[in-house]
Amino acid sequence: MASPAVSVVIAAYNAMPYITRCVISVAEQSIGRDALEILAVNDGSTDETGSELDRLAKEYPTLLRVFHQENSGGPSAPRNKGLDHARGTFVFFLDADDYLAPEALERMVAMAETNGTDVVLGKMVGVGGRGAPASMFRRNQPRTDVFSSRVYWTLNPMKLFRRELLERLELRFPTDLAIGEDQLFVGPAYLHADGISVLADYDCLYWVEREDGGNITLRTGGCEPRLRFLPRMVDLLLEQVPPGPRRDHLAHRHLTVEVQQLLDHLVHEPRPEQEKALARLAEIITPLWHEGLNDRLSAMARLRLHLVRHTMVDELLELVRFESDLAGSGVATPVLVDDGRAYARYPYLRDPSRGIPDTCYDVTRQLGVRHRVTRAEIRGAVLHLAGYGYLHRVATEDVSTELLLREREGGAEYRLPVTHTATPRLGEDEDEGRYVYDKAGFEVAVDLTTACDGAPLPEGLWDISLAIGAQGVSRQVRIGSKRGAQVSGAPTTHVVDTGDDMRAVTLYATTPHGNFTLDIGERKHAVLPQLNVATVRWAPDSPTELEFAGRCTLAAAPDGALAVHLEDGCGRSADFPARPASQAGGDFLVRVPVTELPSGLWKGRLRLGPWTVPLPPAPPHLAPAKWRRRGLPWYAKPTVEGGEEFALQVARTDLVRAVTRRLNS
Repeated sequence: MASPAVSVVIAAYNAMPYITRCVISVAEQSIGRDALEILAVNDGSTDETGSELDRLAKEYPTLLRVFHQENSGGPSAPRNKGLDHARGTFVFFLDADDYLAPEALERMVAMAETNGTDVVLGKMVGVGGRGAPASMFRRNQPRTDVFSSRVYWTLNPMKLFRRELLERLELRFPTDLAIGEDQLFVGPAYLHADGISVLADYDCLYWVEREDGGNITLRTGGCEPRLRFLPRMVDLLLEQVPPGPRRDHLAHRHLTVEVQQLLDHLVHEPRPEQEKALARLAEIITPLWHEGLNDRLSAMARLRLHLVRHTMVDELLELVRFESDLAGSGVATPVLVDDGRAYARYPYLRDPSRGIPDTCYDVTRQLGVRHRVTRAEIRGAVLHLAGYGYLHRVATEDVSTELLLREREGGAEYRLPVTHTATPRLGEDEDEGRYVYDKAGFEVAVDLTTACDGAPLPEGLWDISLAIGAQGVSRQVRIGSKRGAQVSGAPTTHVVDTGDDMRAVTLYATTPHGNFTLDIGERKHAVLPQLNVATVRWAPDSPTELEFAGRCTLAAAPDGALAVHLEDGCGRSADFPARPASQAGGDFLVRVPVTELPSGLWKGRLRLGPWTVPLPPAPPHLAPAKWRRRGLPWYAKPTVEGGEEFALQVARTDLVRAVTRRLNS
């Protein structure tokens, strides 16, 4: 019997009515039943879960195997039972409350096989008010690892694992833990995996909050269960990850997520238990924490850890209450601005009796930056920008905002002053109107011919940012991702006369972030594809004027710069400027009065400064133009001597040859 591609292991305890939807969601997977097996373990349920699984096994006799066992007290034993019987190349653990989207397993297996990875995370979606991990699912990651991604911030086992990895590591869920057992399974799998994939563009798993609150992770309370698994996770990191940035990356999760969750339970413990739990927690985190971690942590996390490390019970309880009130208030914490730094007014800020350092309150790097562009366009050789920008919670006093142009490859940087404009009532729709930013506006006109200390801005990709400043605090931010509906992010290429030469300048919004960049010198946006001459004919209203019709999709060019340039090969040349063919669009016409051309073989190109485009050959059926100059007959006719390009013969008619041809005809 061929082994399935995926073994889906479902641990079930009192899972009615959810188990039915769970099993059916697996049975109906697009990967097909031949590629699946379902191993459902009834862990001593006291409701109808067992009988429902037996009914489903009869409905899917070749797909679903059901195991019944005495209640083990947690999900580890039933998961291990399923894993022991799994035959698939991959194993997926699915909780009985949850269910899969129709294409989840097909997409996840394809991701693993295409990229040769051992673990695949499929995007999770919370149902019924349950919050699902999100930070690791911002984009697809075909192949990553635990150190260069956010995958460590989800340690639940609802993932696709290559079974060979699990068996090689002899991984099983520990059965002596009420919670945290999944971390001791998933953590080692991450660390030893030959690549991890993240599937973020499809909702794979629906993570359900049960109406009866029966989810195991939601009903396991108290500090003690958390103080039992956390030391083992710390030991795992100490034993398997050397000191340095990699260990710090993983420690960050435990020093924030687990510590905060434990403190949320601490407030419900009796005082003696609070003191014991806090002392134990301080001991547990000591091997992971060091001063260098502060740069990775939020101010709240730094403050929380300081209080834990110094076992300040009362202060921690007050902080937990403060955080709870803050979460429900909808108003961000005010800040104290001092000497170019911003400090959150969390409890005990600069309280001399506590002696907590300012670094625990410093939110300068965390300040939200609000910005919007209301104008972004090039007129002539001038870039015009307008909008607003401010630092969240910092009043717009002593505003010092500047425009910042930074060349992407070389890093050259130019700061340009802006005009600060009034923005009355800005901020009233946020934080219940507590903070108002009435001078956050900016306007700036950048002359591209002088922006580089009086010289033209050099060629390159120039990213546009604001250095938003107020009260001595400054933050830089790329702008353009938030812009008015009338402000386009589509590329607009202008040909600009710098005085010494003509240069292509394109203002565009980057993909995918939508921030504005100036492309000077055609790094990404070429001029020639935007120029085209489609047809050549004699003008309908003037039989001696040759008419070229074309299209120019450039946003602008200097007046008269676009022209047909003709040369006769003997040093003579002539230019004929283009004119718009209509009020709208980029269509243009160029008329060449051939009666003004001296005799010769004239060839030419469409020219715009240094850019030239070949003129198409005239149609072979095009009749010659005839006229009289000083009483003598002249003609102009297209010729094949130009090959694939335009060529025009202009000459005086040879009367003798003309008469001879007529007589012979």
